[in-house]
Amino acid sequence: MTKIPNAGNILISDPFMRDPNFSRTIVFLTEHTESGSFGFVLNNAVDITLDEIFEDKELPQSSIYQGGPVELNTLHFLHSLGGVIANSREVAPGVYWGGDFQKALEILRKKPEMISHFVFFIGYSGWGEGQLAGELDDEAWVVSDIGSAMIFNKHIDAESLWKKAMKNLGGKYAVLADSPIDPQLN
Repeated sequence: MTKIPNAGNILISDPFMRDPNFSRTIVFLTEHTESGSFGFVLNNAVDITLDEIFEDKELPQSSIYQGGPVELNTLHFLHSLGGVIANSREVAPGVYWGGDFQKALEILRKKPEMISHFVFFIGYSGWGEGQLAGELDDEAWVVSDIGSAMIFNKHIDAESLWKKAMKNLGGKYAVLADSPIDPQLN
């Protein structure tokens, strides 16, 4: 039986998913309602850093992630600072979505080491009404939980994060974690 997702859950892609936007990805859901779902790919860094996007040398040289294929002209963020950033919304224990963007940048300009409390995304992942349910029925995703430490740990590379999430599921998923992307090439 497929677990029903909620905001704060992750979607772990099937190891053989062919969609290049989601191959071996983990999507953190920030919203899941009857009308649709919204989230960010946690393990798809792009080749630009925060300071480069804003052309601001006071900002840290931190990786930015492609949150998904939708609206790649938007910038979003998750953080662990709670009420320090006004208008942010707690999505999971210790994980907040959005809020006052200028306040976030102000914090990072004054204390660049605070970048460990943030993850920034270009674009997002979105599903319309019933779309994610259909993908779950097709077993394209596995719904699970994730701790805030994994979201904000910038020392775990993309492939390792996906493998770790798969292995944490145990059983057949732990075995599939080490499978090649295309088993026919094995």
